[in-house]
Amino acid sequence: MVSKRWLRRTDFVLIGAVAAILIISLITIGSATHINNPSDERYWYVERQGIFTIMNVAVAIFLMNFDYKILGRYGNKLYIFNIIMLLAVMFVGQSALGAQRWIQIGPITLQPSEFSKIIMIVSIATILQDKFGRINSFRDFIPIALYVGFPFLLVMKQPDLGTSLVFMAIFFGMIFASGIRLKILGWIFAAGVVCAPLLWHVLKDYQKMRLMVFMDPNIDPLGSGYHIIQSKIAIGSGLLFGKGLFEGTQSQLNFLPENHTDFIFAVVGEELGFIGATILLLLYLLLLWRGIEIAKEAQDTFGRLLAVGITSMLAFHVLVNVGMTAGIMPVTGIPLPFMSYGVSALTTNIMAIAILMNIHMRNQTLQF
Repeated sequence: MVSKRWLRRTDFVLIGAVAAILIISLITIGSATHINNPSDERYWYVERQGIFTIMNVAVAIFLMNFDYKILGRYGNKLYIFNIIMLLAVMFVGQSALGAQRWIQIGPITLQPSEFSKIIMIVSIATILQDKFGRINSFRDFIPIALYVGFPFLLVMKQPDLGTSLVFMAIFFGMIFASGIRLKILGWIFAAGVVCAPLLWHVLKDYQKMRLMVFMDPNIDPLGSGYHIIQSKIAIGSGLLFGKGLFEGTQSQLNFLPENHTDFIFAVVGEELGFIGATILLLLYLLLLWRGIEIAKEAQDTFGRLLAVGITSMLAFHVLVNVGMTAGIMPVTGIPLPFMSYGVSALTTNIMAIAILMNIHMRNQTLQF
């Protein structure tokens, strides 16, 4: 039986926001996929996502009930495990859609780069807690950048530009929260802008094409620009109230690719309209607001950095995915948290929320 004290420490706003998004996700995945499966497996994706949601709730309860500070003892070991996991993808991983990012374990296909995100948050928080307020020069900054740079390059090698960019969002969010001098941060961003054109030469051909069709989707309307064009048509056709669940023509008639994964927000826009999409975005705003508040209220540096890293990761995912489906950002393959179908991403995000809740509950305990 759940104790009153446990309930008193629970952040019901955070849990409510996540639960609402998960419910919308299952309904939307069902709408997006039911027409493409045989009648006896019509809701296979929904059932699978629902089963793993329930399983991950058990994982979340465990993560909420131990002292998150213990993670700080294993930050470097987790970092080494992360490197081994990413190297394993290079040698025994499975390829799909032109990338080698997955490992098959029995009937389950895992994407190690998804789990890398939460591992990197813990690892970065571990090294930054001892340098809090003491990153005053490039000499202090460079070792930390190299620490993050190695897994960043391994993920780029897969290739997975989207997850690599998530690493950068996490890193800069956490290093900003660690008290780095703003002058140094300004010089870093200036150097990044200057060096950005050089990165063009390390991108794969399909990545270059995605950037070009971002500027003008009509360059390749039946190829790389097809996703963006169909996504914008889907969102625009939803108007104010949408066409109704299971009634979206772009999704139901298979004009919209990856409609249950990367482009699931377009299905929401088409079938639930501007109202439905706005409600979903408000739920994300509520989630991110709680993440920021938990970071501000954390009583220790490690907990504050963990909360900032998790919030930075989720904020970047939402910003890029929604921007991508609306055609105001390049297509990167970054899933929408708790909405896009996928076991690895779902597990990572629920673990992240459980750690956020853990920080909040420990803080409430100290206040009592």
